[in-house]
Amino acid sequence: MTQRATAAQVVARLSTEDKVRLLSGRNFWSTRAVPGVASVMLTDGPHGLRKQAGSGDHLGLAESVPATCFPPAAGLGATWDLELLEEIGEALGREAAAEQVGVLLGPGLNIKRHPAGGRNFEYFSEDPLLSGKTAAAMVRGIQSQGVGACLKHFAANNQEFNRMRVDTVVDERTLREVYLAGFEIAVTESSPWTVMSSYNLLNGEHTGESYRLLTEILRDEWGFDGVVMSDWFGTADRAVGVRAGMDLEMPGSNGSWNAEVHAALESGALSHADLDRACERLVEMVQRVARDDASPDEAPGAVDHDAHHALARRAAAAATVLLTNDGLLPLAGTGRVALLGAMASTPRFQGAGSSLVNATRVDSVLDSLRSRLEPQAQVEYVAGYDPASGEATPADLAAARTAAAEADVAVVVVGLPARHESEGFDRTTLRLPAGHDALVEAVLAVNPRTVVVLVNGAPVEVPWADRPAALVEAYLGGQAGGSGLVDVLTGDAEPGGRLAESFPVSGAELPASANFADHPTQVQYRETFHVGYRFHDTCGVAPRFAFGHGLSYTTFSLGGLTVSGSGQERQVEVTVTNTGERAGSTVVQVYVHDVASSVPRPEQELKAFAKVHLEPGEARRVQLDLGRRGFAVYDTATAAWAVEAGEFEIRVGTSSRDLPLRSTVVLDSPDTVTAVEAPSRPLVDDAEFAVLLGRSVPAPRPLLPFHRDSTLSDLDGTWLGARLQKLLLSMAGRRVSVGDDANSAMMETAMAQMPLRGVVMAAAGRLTYPVLDRAISVLNAARRGR
Repeated sequence: MTQRATAAQVVARLSTEDKVRLLSGRNFWSTRAVPGVASVMLTDGPHGLRKQAGSGDHLGLAESVPATCFPPAAGLGATWDLELLEEIGEALGREAAAEQVGVLLGPGLNIKRHPAGGRNFEYFSEDPLLSGKTAAAMVRGIQSQGVGACLKHFAANNQEFNRMRVDTVVDERTLREVYLAGFEIAVTESSPWTVMSSYNLLNGEHTGESYRLLTEILRDEWGFDGVVMSDWFGTADRAVGVRAGMDLEMPGSNGSWNAEVHAALESGALSHADLDRACERLVEMVQRVARDDASPDEAPGAVDHDAHHALARRAAAAATVLLTNDGLLPLAGTGRVALLGAMASTPRFQGAGSSLVNATRVDSVLDSLRSRLEPQAQVEYVAGYDPASGEATPADLAAARTAAAEADVAVVVVGLPARHESEGFDRTTLRLPAGHDALVEAVLAVNPRTVVVLVNGAPVEVPWADRPAALVEAYLGGQAGGSGLVDVLTGDAEPGGRLAESFPVSGAELPASANFADHPTQVQYRETFHVGYRFHDTCGVAPRFAFGHGLSYTTFSLGGLTVSGSGQERQVEVTVTNTGERAGSTVVQVYVHDVASSVPRPEQELKAFAKVHLEPGEARRVQLDLGRRGFAVYDTATAAWAVEAGEFEIRVGTSSRDLPLRSTVVLDSPDTVTAVEAPSRPLVDDAEFAVLLGRSVPAPRPLLPFHRDSTLSDLDGTWLGARLQKLLLSMAGRRVSVGDDANSAMMETAMAQMPLRGVVMAAAGRLTYPVLDRAISVLNAARRGR
């Protein structure tokens, strides 16, 4: 008997009441137990276990058990190393299993539509192929230990501003080729146990209530057979969600939605078959967690945290991207080194918000550099700026100038303090804090032998980028980020990272800037596919640093390109040679250019890649496969992927701007690609957007009259609303605790932008939907009577 059949037998014995109760969490982090079905714990996070200590009845961002904090996804994506990602997934799975966690809520793989997205540090890349492949590797690793993984946030969750009610308006082709493709790869290549629906609406539907998204695409097209759960407080209508394919409401809402689900069953709006299917999927997941044959190799509790720290250190080095280098790096290891920047001693090693990990230990750059260089070299440290605010006083800068002027080498560590970059809100600028820029300028003025290290979760504007002797992108390095970075600076490890996202010269040049976090209820993706390198390469706008870019301490050559195969399946082979004097790694990247297309296409798209590690003088023949999807577009007229017959140029190199090897292939295909007129510019106008959407461009939902999707901040507009807001905040906020200023700012923003429907879920039974609906009616009546 199959596991689904066994689950169906369990569900058949349940009462309707128990079935309805089963599909809502018991508390913040656990599913509900009903007769014959155990409770399972679900916990964050994507780069480290965040299991809340204590009773688990509230959202505690500072109260979790110690766990290994690996580099967040921004850094892990930059490794381009699927074997390493799977190894990290295995470590995450071991730690989760040791804490009796059934499902780890990650990885996240939304596309980095704009560098200012507040949660970009939790996502891998601007490219769907790289995002999907890296996510799939992590899922395979996690689930190899008998712990479920959860792909999130499905789908098109690319900004934090009003994330719980904003409607993402995107045309079908862009949605399929850019924003869904990564999820498709991860689902089909790793079979995750769960998927989490996103907060936002997508083309007018809440994602957790979209039958098309959750059933027709995710289940029917891609073959997903696991559990779909809501993001926390993300349920908009549980009865509609169950019918659409959203199985589990999280967190538990004390039965807030149960009456509406029962009413839908009685009216026939929700069928008992739909209810049973959702329950069967959830029961099967619980059975998977409990299976003996899926238990980890190590007994619970037998986690080697030292080994995991060493893995985190290796990952930090592999994620470090050497952007520029005139030969100063690796450091000589002698003389006088000025280490400047408070982040060197007060590490920012992870993002703020729900992914916050209580690290087992934390390595700083200062301690690691002194341990590595002294006594052969002298390391002098100056803070240079305030670690929390990023502000630099004249005295801070003067001290830094003095230390730099007297040093043989200056190492300046700058980046984004936690309060500048967090879940819950987006950045309003891509610039570093003014104090950080001032520190860099002050040091460069007195010492040209300067290394600048960036510590951040997403691209920043660096107008001085060509002036330091070396520029290093360290991202957020996890708990071993300090020692991993020092390994790279001193040459004990290679800078293994290659950018998984483009660094623009200025955020203002990006088409997405015109429609990013600028309206409380809607965001329009008028730039279509012009995101990241697809924009830079198609429109001829040079980035500051290109997608895929990264230097090494050795040198590589690529040659001997051949393309073989037939039909729509091709094999690309290239010889990679380490022509330098030390071991190192590079990433072979294969891009496809459609020579003549009936539809607008990017200049080129990444379609295959391979991380290659070579000893000095070693050469290796590398094969990369291009399947049908490597050449296909999504044809909206036929609602299918199609390959247009004709010429395609295969471009091979080490970044989207360094592709020296070219070969042209001619493909035969019976497919028809419906011709589409190219837009007049990257940012389509009203008429062009309407054509792409296949309907009129929808008007944003107005803020008035009030409704369940209105936010707490919307209530400020009336005196009665302001009084109600205060009461609702007191109800919703009682279940939240935070640990620092960055998380306090995140929670303050999140609460202000909480939809009223979410307040009912957070109120722990002290507020019901009928009462909320009556309050909304009173508010609207009072507003009309003014």
